[in-house]
Amino acid sequence: MPVLRNVLRVAVVLWAGSLWSLAAWVAPTLFHLQSDRHLAGLLAARLFSIESYVGIGVALLAVVLPGRSRFRWGYIAVALLLVNEWILKPVMSAAQAHGTALHLSFGAWHGVAALVYLAACLAAVVLVWKEDFR
Repeated sequence: MPVLRNVLRVAVVLWAGSLWSLAAWVAPTLFHLQSDRHLAGLLAARLFSIESYVGIGVALLAVVLPGRSRFRWGYIAVALLLVNEWILKPVMSAAQAHGTALHLSFGAWHGVAALVYLAACLAAVVLVWKEDFR
């Protein structure tokens, strides 16, 4: 089990770092370098999806280890990412296609999704800071 705990520790740190780097410089760089904003948005959306599924993988690894309840901030982060992926992403697509969804524009929904993503990033920071996942 010590090897799996170390694998989890490395996976958590890499995942938390990738969450922050995607928001801080990868997605902005896509929009800066790609003149087609729609394509940049599609690429960014795909990368955010990958982050969600990587989070699921890290959480599953935490579940199989003893002390899984100490991973609670990780579970919160993954849950927030999945809210973005499975709830807000379809709503944003509808808003983009029809101009609004549930009386909010795409930009408003994008703002909500950004706040949820930021909350997930902060939960990942708390997880790493407290090292509760060991």
